[in-house]
Amino acid sequence: MPRRRPPNSRTDPDSLPELVLATRGDNASAQRLSRLRKQGKLRPLYAGIYSSNLRASDEDVVHRNWSRILAYLAPGSVVSHRSAFELAPHEGLITATRASGRRQFELPGLSIKALVKPARGPLTRTRRPGASDVPYEGIHIASQPRAFLENLTTDRRLAPRQLPRAEIEARLERILALRGPAALNSLRDDAREAAKKLGMPAEFETLDSLVGALLGTRPARRLKTAAALARAGGRPYDAARIALFERAAAQLRDFPFADIAEPARRGAARDMFAFVESYFSNYIEGTTFTVEEAGDIVFRGKLIAHRREDSQDVLGTFEAAQRDPFYSAAPDGEEAFLGWLQRANRRVLGARPDKSPGDWKEKPNQAGNTLFVLPELVPGTLARAWPLVAMPGHAMQRALLAMIVVSEVHPFADGNGRTARLLMNCFLSRDALCRIIVPTIFREDYLLALEAVSHQQDTAALVRAMRLCQAWTAELDYTLDARAMERELAACHALEEDTRIHRLLSPRTRLPMSVPGNR
Repeated sequence: MPRRRPPNSRTDPDSLPELVLATRGDNASAQRLSRLRKQGKLRPLYAGIYSSNLRASDEDVVHRNWSRILAYLAPGSVVSHRSAFELAPHEGLITATRASGRRQFELPGLSIKALVKPARGPLTRTRRPGASDVPYEGIHIASQPRAFLENLTTDRRLAPRQLPRAEIEARLERILALRGPAALNSLRDDAREAAKKLGMPAEFETLDSLVGALLGTRPARRLKTAAALARAGGRPYDAARIALFERAAAQLRDFPFADIAEPARRGAARDMFAFVESYFSNYIEGTTFTVEEAGDIVFRGKLIAHRREDSQDVLGTFEAAQRDPFYSAAPDGEEAFLGWLQRANRRVLGARPDKSPGDWKEKPNQAGNTLFVLPELVPGTLARAWPLVAMPGHAMQRALLAMIVVSEVHPFADGNGRTARLLMNCFLSRDALCRIIVPTIFREDYLLALEAVSHQQDTAALVRAMRLCQAWTAELDYTLDARAMERELAACHALEEDTRIHRLLSPRTRLPMSVPGNR
């Protein structure tokens, strides 16, 4: 059998790169590419630029390879203005700056527009390293300070190539929030050198005034955005989280929640309800006891040996869920909202002075890949969220949004989940609607639903989970004593952890729990 010849990388389209560039001044290369084109193995995109990916659209190939195309058509140019921040085409446009050469190139699905000025070539060998542009495969990426300066140019002809002023302020405010005043001052110092070399004194003056306003050393009148003004006024907030809360509020308003009456508002039944709520709310957070042990803590005042703090957590949550001011006296204003959260957290974690119960967190916290609101942004973010929580609507809408806000902000060093669920249930009890207990078997569904809110900005899974938990909660018989309640919870699989084997069952029918309208 004759040996099969290996493919020739110069002629086999499957071995060619997706983007093929003609070598300038190389006739042999030009003839080879011409042959491949005639054979239908290459498709021209622009003079000297071809694609071997015959299955993809020209536009997709160009978008994926825009930086190589720019380096081929305008070598030595600087990716600038909006493109320097986004590093991708925006509405089919890439903006560059170069010292000389052609100003515009049109390719399938992509316009390359260059600002041509002799003094605007790449910045290299600057005194401050942060002022230098970054070399990248035949082109440069504008340094961060240069990008800010270019996006602050007031020439109206350049407006389509620039970020909106609000986004510039938001980026500066974000640098300050994440990296502190030193980073913002360093950026300004780098920009001062870049502006001098590029001939951009007016742009630097604008940047200097914005940075000064954010740092509180210059008047705030130059600022336009609410987040930047809040920062300058001493109560900064997380603008991205507020946008998330606005989206969540809109989604929750669109859902027609049913009125499910609270089944145990007084007497022994109220105590049993608060006990079950406290037990599961602590179990979700890893404070795990048997139902019998938790009953001893709550009903018989017994502290479990070597677990004093855990025992007090269960007792503190029970007390908050059992009576006012945390049972049904929901906050009715911005300051009352913040104060309610601090008092509730202090009640739950009163036995843990090392966790600074009731005090806003001093260190950033996160769960998995979710980074919560930074410490200095906590009061401002909560205050900014209050009008959304207080917006008229169904109590369930308000309750779920309040829980989302506290969960996303995570304002305390510990006890945030329990505090968030207490607030949610307080809004429900204020309107005599059934509170929500999340049993252990539903823990993962609940946490995954919160992740969907954080990362997909989608409340659908949370609505499904909480509607089902509320319906299940309403079916439990709270006239039972502690031992009978433990048997009831076990029969419903509420105490189980393995969702591969068990499903939450209805206390009334012993069938898998379901709610009409849940998909």
